[in-house]
Amino acid sequence: MGMIDWAERPAEVLQQGGVIGPDERLPWPQTAAMGVQHVIAMFGATVLAPILMGFDPNIAILMSGVGTLIFFFITGGKVPSYLGSSFAFIGVVIAATAYAGKGPNANIGVALGGIIACGALYTLIGVVVQAVGTGWIERFMPPVVTGAVVAVIGLNLAGIPIKNMAASNFDSWMQVVTFTSVGLVAVLTRGMVQRLLILVGLIVASVIYAVLTNGLGLGKPMDLSGIASAAWFGAPAFAAPVFSASAMLLIAPVAIILVAENLGHIKAVTAMTGKNLDQYMGRAFIGDGVATMVSGASGGTGVTTYAENIGVMAATKIYSTAIFVVAAVIAVVLGFSPKFGAVIQAIPLPVMGGVSIVVFGLIAVAGAKIWVDNKVDFSDNKNLVVAAVTLVLGTGDFTLKFGGFALGGIGTATFGAILLYALLNRKP
Repeated sequence: MGMIDWAERPAEVLQQGGVIGPDERLPWPQTAAMGVQHVIAMFGATVLAPILMGFDPNIAILMSGVGTLIFFFITGGKVPSYLGSSFAFIGVVIAATAYAGKGPNANIGVALGGIIACGALYTLIGVVVQAVGTGWIERFMPPVVTGAVVAVIGLNLAGIPIKNMAASNFDSWMQVVTFTSVGLVAVLTRGMVQRLLILVGLIVASVIYAVLTNGLGLGKPMDLSGIASAAWFGAPAFAAPVFSASAMLLIAPVAIILVAENLGHIKAVTAMTGKNLDQYMGRAFIGDGVATMVSGASGGTGVTTYAENIGVMAATKIYSTAIFVVAAVIAVVLGFSPKFGAVIQAIPLPVMGGVSIVVFGLIAVAGAKIWVDNKVDFSDNKNLVVAAVTLVLGTGDFTLKFGGFALGGIGTATFGAILLYALLNRKP
């Protein structure tokens, strides 16, 4: 359904709660609030990825918004997804640029050229899928495979909040306070507050953190000085690509991982909404590929459909694509605001970690839900072995190297699941 259909829908029908489908929307005030929650859900990872590669986080935020709008228009507003910085690029970008790990990446140009090449390959794959259809996807990715891949996307990320976002015992306890806050909001509240459980939980936990640190001196206090000194509006540091054959060959194969992620995400949304989105798979790949090329041309990271936002949809049961337009517009505005970047930098890392634990866990459970909903038979050894191997490959971040190209946990789990199922499904 298009925008006109949305406008004609009586608001009272859409406010009754329950599941809100991709082609429906809540009234605009609630839609705007949900858009803010999606911005916050993607923000931690979308900012972290460029920092790890020496890119400008404000450009990454700006391009995540631009990319999401591109994706929305290419898919005709049918696929609820947010495009944020992809972690799949980090290893190859560091290898291509010899980035030392601190400050701006002096060799960012060759990385951007590689990211554009990756986007072009990804777009080409999307064109092929659009022409041939998704029958082969159905054959190679039955529910046992898709459930395992979706679960792995959450489980593979589990180490980030646990290992990297709690430097002390106090920080670990603050993560507990944060996910408990989110849980209490989810269970004890009703209506819009319950739907904004991630955002409300984060605010509650941040206030508690400020009381315990700034007030009682128990941990590293929240530093708000950067917010006061930052400008309200300012252009981020755009960068131009440089096309180096070796960097392009190194970075372009990441397209395979992006395909795997996008495929798993669309399967997850299909399972959660009950609406089969496979017919939009080719357009989703093209949208993501074009968005990656545009981002790379501006100094941004490669983008991918975001598991964090699928976790939010799983928690709220709101799959309206209108929310992602709002989130994208907010991200574009914020990309031009150094002050907003400073506000996000001020959110305590353990609070972001606690929120991440909830969101990544929701993704993992969404994978298990695919198995339950499709009544996957685990008394069949074929299903048992495929699921078991996939979960451990992804969670343990099993990596295979092909020359200079490394296929990490999510990639090996995805292709391992597909190939193992094809091998074990052969009729004797």
